Order: sequence, then structure tokens, then C-alpha cells
Amino acid sequence: MTEVFEQHLAIALRHAKPDTLLTPIPRVELLVGDRPTGETPCLYRSMVCFILQGSKRVAFNDSLLSYDSSQYLVSALDLPLMGQVLDAGRHRPYVAVSLTLDPALLAELAAAMPPKRESDGEQIGLSINPMTVELRDALLRLISLLDKPADIPVLAPMVERELLYRLLQGPQGRLLRQIAQPEGPLARIRRAIAWIRDNHDQQLRIDAMCEASGMSRASLHRHFSAITGFSPLQYQKQLRLQEARRLLLGGDYNASGVAFAVGYESASQFSREYLRQFGAPPARDIRQMRKQIDAASAS
Repeated sequence: MTEVFEQHLAIALRHAKPDTLLTPIPRVELLVGDRPTGETPCLYRSMVCFILQGSKRVAFNDSLLSYDSSQYLVSALDLPLMGQVLDAGRHRPYVAVSLTLDPALLAELAAAMPPKRESDGEQIGLSINPMTVELRDALLRLISLLDKPADIPVLAPMVERELLYRLLQGPQGRLLRQIAQPEGPLARIRRAIAWIRDNHDQQLRIDAMCEASGMSRASLHRHFSAITGFSPLQYQKQLRLQEARRLLLGGDYNASGVAFAVGYESASQFSREYLRQFGAPPARDIRQMRKQIDAASAS
């Protein structure tokens, strides 16, 4: 399907900037990579992601989800995952466009649409769906504004509304409507996640999470696991390890210092969990990552 994104690709590659994802269009980011990657920790926010060229695999809830330009990904909340770009090269780079979801705008659009009978049952917070012609065309109109920046303040909100409207009509419309709701299980789990994120270096306090989310212990554990694929403790561990890797790569900490900075009480426990997560002890993993970065810079 890459050929149907020929115009999208030309625009994206023309405007992609090294070492930055941001664009002048609010909530829209561009990612371009010229080589496959190993499994890399990434924090998926509440967003929709469209791959224009290449493919990616995401480890979620003991499953491997792969998607390419024939599909799009919806993430309903912040999820610490492992992602891997599968096929990319200098002459055929991996190119993706993401749009951070605005709950207020989703709520406004959902309220203007005919009521829809919702099926019962919990939905997980991450899904992959078939791309449609309508979404593809709306996406082209959105990123085409990069060529006419003076039009962005007036036209970008209109095109964003159309894009979200098409998403609400799609197979994940129910999930997107839940994002827009200020209450309900998804909204409460989002509040619990915000508490973990703000206190990831502290001991996990279930009572504080229950208070922040407005849920009982049993309800919190049940919905948290169903929506995120993690228990609260597993989620906190993922955040800690991702933050530890970032700090180590920055060079300001050694392994012991990082362990305590992200909330571990035992440096040996941190090293064991780091090894299980990333496949190598902290020092070796960071050496390997720096070699990859240096090789990429030299090529």
C-alpha cells in the first residue's frame, strides 16, 4: 500500500527534521528512521499512529502486534511498551505520522453524532485497525498544511475534526468515545496511570491510586489489567526501567545511582530486572546502544 501514500511520503520527508518529532501542526508529529531497530522501550501516549512506509512491531500484553501502511494504531492511554521498526533503509526509510488525541474534541464530535448502542465488555487500550480511503485522504489534507504554514491556524482544526470523525466511525469508535468520557473505567485508569507516572520513584501505594482513580481495590486491579495488559506494579516497573535506561544513556549516573534515582531499594534487584527487560546488564546494554548511535552518526 506504500504507493497510495506517495504524496504523503513526499510531504513528510520534505518536512521531517533531524532529532525532532514536532511539526507546526498542533498534536501532529513525524518520525523518520533509515534503519531497522532492535526492541526499544517507548511510551505510547493517547494517540493514533499512521505508518506511511515500513512496518513496526509492538509487544503488548504477552502479544506481538505488527502493523504497516495498510493499518493504523490507536492507543487510548499512556502505555510503556517495547517497539521495533522491522524494515527500513536509507533509500526506503520508515515514516510515520502520529496525532495526539484530544479528549475534549472527541467528546464534542461524539455528542454531535447519532447515539450508538455499545457492546458490553472491556476493551484493551491498544488496537490495530484497517486503513480506509477516507482516513488516508483526510490525513493527506492534514499533513499537506506543512507546505502552507499560514493556513495551519484556520484549516488544521477543521481537518483534525474530520480525521477524528472518521476514526469515531471506525472499529475503534467505542474506545475513542471512552477516551472522551470524564468518567467510566478508562477515565479512572487514566487517572491511576497519572498517579503512577507522577510517583514512579516512590513505593506503590494502592490506597493512593484508588483515591486518585475513584475505584475500589478489586475494581482497580481488574480494570487496570484488562485495559493496559499490566498490573499496577508491573506498569510501575516498566516506567522505572525505561526511565533508568534514559538516565544511563545520558551519562550522568552509574547503575547504582540510577537504581536509587528511579525508586529501587536494591541495586542488585535493579540489575536483575534490567537484564530481564533489555537482555543485557545495564553497563553492557548502554555500551551497545552508544555503539549503535555512533555507527548511525558515522554512516
